[in-house]
Amino acid sequence: MINALSIDLEYWWSAEFFKRMCDHGNKKDLIYESVDPILDLLDKYGIHATFFIQGLVAENYPELIEQIFDQGHEIAYHGYSHKPLYEMNEMDFEREIEISMRSLSRFRPVGFRAPSFSLTNDTKWALKILADHGFKYDSSVFPVRVGLYGIPNAPLGCYKPSDYDIVVNDPKGDIKEIPLSVLRLCKFNIPVAGGFYLRIFPVWFLKRAIDLINKERPAVLYLHPWETFADLPRHKDNYFFNFVNYYGLSSALYKLEYLLKCFQFQPIKEIFL
Repeated sequence: MINALSIDLEYWWSAEFFKRMCDHGNKKDLIYESVDPILDLLDKYGIHATFFIQGLVAENYPELIEQIFDQGHEIAYHGYSHKPLYEMNEMDFEREIEISMRSLSRFRPVGFRAPSFSLTNDTKWALKILADHGFKYDSSVFPVRVGLYGIPNAPLGCYKPSDYDIVVNDPKGDIKEIPLSVLRLCKFNIPVAGGFYLRIFPVWFLKRAIDLINKERPAVLYLHPWETFADLPRHKDNYFFNFVNYYGLSSALYKLEYLLKCFQFQPIKEIFL
């Protein structure tokens, strides 16, 4: 079974909990510092991934996006400002696409991932706008419910959301939905797709979870480069936010390498389109 690996390339302070606690006026980008080790690791194992790029990062780091593309990775879209969909209206969202495509259009992105997995029935209007702009798939649905996001009753595998309900499959739909992977155990969905879950779960459990998922479908994994950067600036304002933001940073890159040794990975579009 070949699985899908995706990297959400964004400014580290774009994450929702960082937005609430850090000083936005004086901070290091840490783009190259966090991305280069991941690119080296993928090159070491001959693996290509999907990079969901924040438009503002593409605008400020065009040479890096060019490098990622030249190394054979898929370029996809992750919003411009990293605002969740529920903080925008249709006009705002379309405007962000148009601005971002000034930097990304030459890479012909066909995939989108909403910041903070914010695609829901309330924001499903985004799917039509994506289709109108030539996108072929979305990967924003997480079939689990946690504080910030999640649609626990969504399908676990690839499907086409209907116009009236995002969890209902419509074979005639224009956009494919590629959900993030969860492990279904005893009627519960356990999030194992990556990100915080890569950092908090032991690697033996992640491997076992992917093995079980692979009995039915490819796994779809994700991570943010900042989540593998142990020297991320520290903030001490809130214990819970700090736990979510910083736990396991020092081990994430080693866990990723272990999974790269154990499984085959390709970009999302190579598997599902």
